[in-house]
Amino acid sequence: MIEVHSKALDQSIETDRIIDHIEGSSPGPTLIFMGGIHGNEPSGVFALKRVLQNINKSQVRGTIWAIAGNLWALEKGVRFHKEDLNRVWTDERIRALRNSPKNATNEDVGQQIEIYKLVQSILDEGNGPFYFFDLHTTSSETVPFLTVNDSLLNRKFTVQYPLPIILGIEEYLDGPILSYINELGYVAFGYEAGQHDNMSSIENHMAFIYLSMVFCGVIKKEDIDFHQCYDRLAKTTGDVRSIYEIYYRYLIKPEENFKMRPGYFNFQRIRAGQELAESDESKVKAPMDGRIFMPLYQTQGNEGFFTIRRIRPIYLLLSAFFRKVRLDRWLTILPGVKWQDKKRHTLRINLKIAFLFTKEFFHLLGYRSKRIDETHLVMKNREEESRDEEYENENWFNGNN
Repeated sequence: MIEVHSKALDQSIETDRIIDHIEGSSPGPTLIFMGGIHGNEPSGVFALKRVLQNINKSQVRGTIWAIAGNLWALEKGVRFHKEDLNRVWTDERIRALRNSPKNATNEDVGQQIEIYKLVQSILDEGNGPFYFFDLHTTSSETVPFLTVNDSLLNRKFTVQYPLPIILGIEEYLDGPILSYINELGYVAFGYEAGQHDNMSSIENHMAFIYLSMVFCGVIKKEDIDFHQCYDRLAKTTGDVRSIYEIYYRYLIKPEENFKMRPGYFNFQRIRAGQELAESDESKVKAPMDGRIFMPLYQTQGNEGFFTIRRIRPIYLLLSAFFRKVRLDRWLTILPGVKWQDKKRHTLRINLKIAFLFTKEFFHLLGYRSKRIDETHLVMKNREEESRDEEYENENWFNGNN
């Protein structure tokens, strides 16, 4: 048991790894909420504690788990100890956990081992379909938004929320827990509720949790003040409610002295050449026109900022069509494009030969890239792992919500 403090509330609560757990009165899906995977983001923990204490358990259909992330960091009020707990869920680390769970080399590894075992036991013993929600806040001021790994399954579920949707962050981050869950095929995405220490972040998290329960069919609309929750989130988005894609990340190098210029906030429009930050006394400028995303105003973290742009609706329609007709099966006839694995889930692309085919082209087909050297990209297909058949009887899947 640890004590977690909220600056917004000027209150502390005690929690264990499992914040709360509700077994519904009738069978249904399993919802897994995680708050505080970064220890300086306690808002999700407080929101989960409040919502699950207030919910009428007799009205719940299915199972709800509320999990606290980095307990060590939450107690200290810091992002992490030695390693960012939301950057350690790589294929290599997961294989090591599966084959021979190791002793913790630092506090963060110890947290990962415990979370992995708990989540795995829920997936092994629970009833599907499964939904995973990762609750966050940001260091800068922001309207609430969703971060979504780009699969059609995730898209179909998340468009229920009146919130901006950011696609493609998995292409720039190594080892977020969402990518691990998505590669198991489940609906999984992140929700950023606002600035770390704002009271509104806790309230936005609570509204999101209630809406998520309704959208999954765990409770009914009439069991809560649905319209108040929905309107609360809708009113925060202003003119930015749309679907966006990340196209640039400023990665802070080891030992680099990086400092954002004050006053930037999420979704703010920026121009090419605009001065955004300073790095070792040199100016950091925007690479092109767009909107700034997640500017870093805290001491821990490697991503200085991202830039995003709105995805046109015709692009999303084409993307869905190409994926459904499996156009990617023909990609290897292109010069410099080969299958990386026998399952045909991953492509290896020689940039010297396939330079005419942009990343945006492969994004249309559901692929996200990781550069392995100066001449090659490896691109993994998100659609191959999606467990669509497990969700096909859900109301939202068939557009009945």
